[in-house]
Parts: sequence; C-alpha cells; structure tokens
Amino acid sequence: MDMIKAFTNEQLKSDPPKFNIGDTVRVHNKIVEGTRERTQIYEGTVIAKRNGGISETFTVRRISYGVGVEKTFPLHSPRVEKVEVIRTGKVRRAKLYYLRDRVGKAAKVKEKI
Repeated sequence: MDMIKAFTNEQLKSDPPKFNIGDTVRVHNKIVEGTRERTQIYEGTVIAKRNGGISETFTVRRISYGVGVEKTFPLHSPRVEKVEVIRTGKVRRAKLYYLRDRVGKAAKVKEKI
C-alpha cells in the first residue's frame, strides 16, 4: 500500500491551480493528433469539483452553438497545462447541476465583487 501512495504522491502537481465552483475558467488542454501536439483552450463555468488526491477532477460547462457541453478534466493530469480564472462566481452551492436546466441569462452565475 505504501508503494501505491508513494507513486501517486510523485504524480501530483506541486502547485495545483486555485479556482472554485462557479468560476469562469479557461483550461489549456494538450491534444495529441498523430505525431503533432497542440494546445486546445476550453472556456466555461466550473459546475463541479471532486476531491480525492490523484483522482481529483473538475467539470466545466459551456454553451456551444446552442447546445450545452460539459467536459471533466483530471486536475493532476499532465495533459492539463494550466487553468486561468477569468471571472470569480458568487455561488452558494457545491455543485451547480441546476444550470443544466437553465437557458439564456438564467444560466449565468453572478460575479463576486
């Protein structure tokens, strides 16, 4: 068991990005296409975070061509280069799954001043 813990602690990022639920973030994600590698930017609202060491994930939701799209990113993955916080959100919940049912301006999260 100690070998597993040692291996996972070695894989953790030394300074993980700091953001909260409701923040609008820009995730820089590495994409491998054949032999080429490029960075794809995914911008949206963080609707969920799941803690748990190496398996820590966060879910980002955005509206793309009128359709809601959600992507879950592993926080400690080497594919996630960086996470930029664009806006900080003012929320009172740990999970913002209710945004899935909202349309238009009702799906917005207020900005923390």
